[in-house]
Amino acid sequence: MKGRKINKGIADKAFSFVNTVVMLVLALIMFYPLWYVLVASLSNAMELVKYRGILVYPLDFTLDAYKMAFQNPLLLRSYGNTLFVVIVGVIINLLMTSFGAYFLSRKGIMFQKPIMIMIVITMFFSGGMIPFYFSVRDLGLDGSLWSLILPSAISTFNLIIMKTAFMAVPLSLEESARLDGANDPTVLFCVILPLTKATFAVIGLYYAVSHWNAWFHAMLFLDERTKYPLQLLLREILIQNNVSDMADTGNYTELGFISETIKYAIIIIATAPILCIYPFIQKYFTAGVMIGAVKE
Repeated sequence: MKGRKINKGIADKAFSFVNTVVMLVLALIMFYPLWYVLVASLSNAMELVKYRGILVYPLDFTLDAYKMAFQNPLLLRSYGNTLFVVIVGVIINLLMTSFGAYFLSRKGIMFQKPIMIMIVITMFFSGGMIPFYFSVRDLGLDGSLWSLILPSAISTFNLIIMKTAFMAVPLSLEESARLDGANDPTVLFCVILPLTKATFAVIGLYYAVSHWNAWFHAMLFLDERTKYPLQLLLREILIQNNVSDMADTGNYTELGFISETIKYAIIIIATAPILCIYPFIQKYFTAGVMIGAVKE
């Protein structure tokens, strides 16, 4: 018996050691591309173009790429457009999703099941890109930042998660609130939402990341560059190699070198806000998502 216990302990330690090593290697593999982009953005453009191999530290440290990136007025403008879409969009997303989840999670609602079935169908079938474009155009939203917010006001997936979280709240709490004279808005905002704040935070982060990274709808509906969100401007810079608005060096060879570091700087500028927000929301992930897995 003692020998078996010792062998089991050694096996557990060996497994933990191997598991730790493997996870560290995987973490390094996933972290290095981001580190490379950061270090490259802080490097001298001439030195970076000539360098070959693994990049661990900045080559001739400089902030020229960031200075030139912010010289472009479109960058700050696109940043403002993205912040508007994210802030206003997330507020509308959370309000609409909360209202829909509250309706679908209450008992005794007429036609609740057929409505739920029709909502779920939209997860698997859609009208397609062309009907979607015509619908947004006929509503008069094309050419406006509202075309990036209103057509995607509710995500069916997020709605189902929030509905499940609302259903997990004990019915007795709602009944107690109604005995004190609470109406539906009071029950939703003062009873249910405070008890499901973990799910609420996770859904908010899902919507925020979705808006922050969105570029396809902006490409469809926006034709003025002054209305471009950050990701669409980033796409233009990376794919079309258009950095002429950012670097006025008078030397096309030097501009070609600098354009490489400007691209890396723009990527960091576009990624940094989400990376800074995520650690503060991460603690809600387990609690918020597990609610949807416990009860349906």
